[in-house]
Amino acid sequence: MQHVDVAVIGAGQAGLSAAYFLQRAGLRAWDDYVVLDGAPAPGGAWQFRWPSLTLETVNGVHDLPGMAFADTLAPDVDPAHVPASSAVPEYYAAYEKHFALPVRRPGRVSVVCDRDETTMRYRVEAEQGDVHARGLINCTGTWEHPFVPRYPGMETFTGRQLHTRDYTSAEEFRGEHVVVVGGGISAVQLLDEISRVTTTTWVTRREPVFLERDFTPEVGRAAVAQVEDRVRRGLPPGSVVSVTGLILTPSLREARDRGVLVRQPMFAEVTPDGVRWDDGTATRADVILWATGFRSALDHLAPLRLRGPGGGITMTGASATRVAARPTVHLIGYGPSASTIGANRAGRTAVRELLQELGET
Repeated sequence: MQHVDVAVIGAGQAGLSAAYFLQRAGLRAWDDYVVLDGAPAPGGAWQFRWPSLTLETVNGVHDLPGMAFADTLAPDVDPAHVPASSAVPEYYAAYEKHFALPVRRPGRVSVVCDRDETTMRYRVEAEQGDVHARGLINCTGTWEHPFVPRYPGMETFTGRQLHTRDYTSAEEFRGEHVVVVGGGISAVQLLDEISRVTTTTWVTRREPVFLERDFTPEVGRAAVAQVEDRVRRGLPPGSVVSVTGLILTPSLREARDRGVLVRQPMFAEVTPDGVRWDDGTATRADVILWATGFRSALDHLAPLRLRGPGGGITMTGASATRVAARPTVHLIGYGPSASTIGANRAGRTAVRELLQELGET
């Protein structure tokens, strides 16, 4: 059993950022803080991304504090040919090594129990032994919690159903008709890829909104502010895309010109050989790809009872990472900090606020 002041759960962008600022604050690696990571290797969720997601098509990889991403890339690298699933994990591995961060693998956390009345420490049950900590910074993101909505008849479908998390290559669908469900960034990226090798039907719950203008910093800040307002009021966080719309990249413009971005409303049911709408019209399908996003992976925190009646968690603090009812618990990657740049900023403020709460500053 290990006793520390702070346990960081997850070693993606948010976890590494938090670890960096804990180190900068003077905490000793392994003795005062530890990072518990459930992934098999450095890289967070990036190591599981599909091979066709390159540095050119990815939706931004922000530098970690103290080390630039570009410094770990070859000087003549072509972003269009470098998979994010290899480049980003290599960056994270170099970062962990350079700063000698105390990342424990395997360190998957199964559950976090409430603070002991005597020691006032949380018990973090993890691989290779429990950790007792005075404060928590949770950085588990969303990759481990894919969301698939329930529709009548799903269990009768004789074709293949998969989630974005399971996607590897469009080639596996060649010659099959694919129904792509979802209106987010990943959905349209995969729709574009798959439509180049086979036929597709695109289905979304809401009418997609495409940005004809550039995604400026001002647009991004306004969207994040709306998400932050929700979590400060204890509401479940909405996605940034639902606020900003989808960026009409050159690739998506070409897809639109090919007639791929013709959206259908959500179907009413799944049939053995496809999907059917309320008016009785149907489409045959061999594959249904649920590009329906992810939810915050917080099941291991369930004993702490952080969620309110509506399923949200009321957040406070400068970057809205501090749980209002539990000031010794910070969630980075929940709400406005659910981006690579947001995770960096949140790491700094979460560490400062948590150490103040623990009396370490």
